[in-house]
Amino acid sequence: MAPAVALAFAVVGFVALAIAGLGLTSLILDADVIPTPGLGQIAGAIGMLLATGGFAAALWFGLRAEHPTFWTALGTAVCAYLGEIVGVAFGAVISGSGPAAGFAAAGGVAIGWPGAVIAGAGLVAGWGGIALVRTRAGRPRWPWERDEDER
Repeated sequence: MAPAVALAFAVVGFVALAIAGLGLTSLILDADVIPTPGLGQIAGAIGMLLATGGFAAALWFGLRAEHPTFWTALGTAVCAYLGEIVGVAFGAVISGSGPAAGFAAAGGVAIGWPGAVIAGAGLVAGWGGIALVRTRAGRPRWPWERDEDER
């Protein structure tokens, strides 16, 4: 598969895994993703945007190699994690909550379960994107589409 197509599939997979993971974990633990009061939704949205951007940049860097390695998935997890932390802090400052609330929220994401969920989603989606490029499988074909020597 072409690296650009694999990147698109992996980014969509990352966003879906991250949102579902954060939602389900929040539901199971009965806890807010960002428990800082008065922060609003801007910080979380900007955090997810920067996490997605970090994930995509790290994966694109790894997919451009001649033979992409699965170690790139570790880099995608780290970049998504750091993007989320920086985005939450930056989003809190933009929303008017102030730097103290922003750094408190970012610290809560960094050492709490939301950071682990984002990093896990980055690892799984990054591995999947790399696997799409490394796999040399062809398109599926019906039995009557095969050549005589393949049967």
